Amino acid sequence: MSILIYLMPVALLLSMLGLVAFLWSLQSGQYDDLEGAAERILLDDDEMPGKQTSTLQ
Repeated sequence: MSILIYLMPVALLLSMLGLVAFLWSLQSGQYDDLEGAAERILLDDDEMPGKQTSTLQ
């Protein structure tokens, strides 16, 4: 039962650390563009960089 004297402050410290990290990520803009990466993969680029397309004349 005396282990709770050590475990409770450690658990509170870790939870506060997680909350601070989450609030920092909100303030730094980590969650601003949620759909961008999901939609970017669906876009089809016509030309690939470094690859030259030949045109028939």
